[in-house]
Amino acid sequence: MDTILLYLIAGVALALSLVKDKAKTATALKKALKALEGILPQFLIVLAIVAVTLAVLDTDTVSRFIGSGSGVWGVLGAAIVGAITLIPGFVAFPAAAALMDGGAGVTQIAAFVSSLMMVGVVTLPMEIKYFGKQAALARNALAFLFSLVAALFVGWAVSL
Repeated sequence: MDTILLYLIAGVALALSLVKDKAKTATALKKALKALEGILPQFLIVLAIVAVTLAVLDTDTVSRFIGSGSGVWGVLGAAIVGAITLIPGFVAFPAAAALMDGGAGVTQIAAFVSSLMMVGVVTLPMEIKYFGKQAALARNALAFLFSLVAALFVGWAVSL
């Protein structure tokens, strides 16, 4: 129901924009389509990887490694994978939802997504170049610790 409401609001806003200024609306739609063309390949690749992973691994395997019963090791593992993975947020959240549907735990997925967004192992060399080694390592270490704290908080909040 929420999705239908959001689509309805977007449709009404688009119609109002068309009435107000057709040229600007057409320009905005062209820019949006160009952005979608840039995003779509990454999005489809990551969704395909998640789909293949979930097809190969049954829900019992996913639950064993990153399920709610995997405990501290599952949270740490998910956080480490998130820290070394470089995918954009618009792809990470649908992937996280698919993993949760496949049996992953909330705390583990929160650790994965938060470390994915905050820690940059892949981008660390560039960060060292611009900010210096000490600052880059400190930022990434603190971000990793904070992602674990955030994951624990999410797990606690969901359990209420």
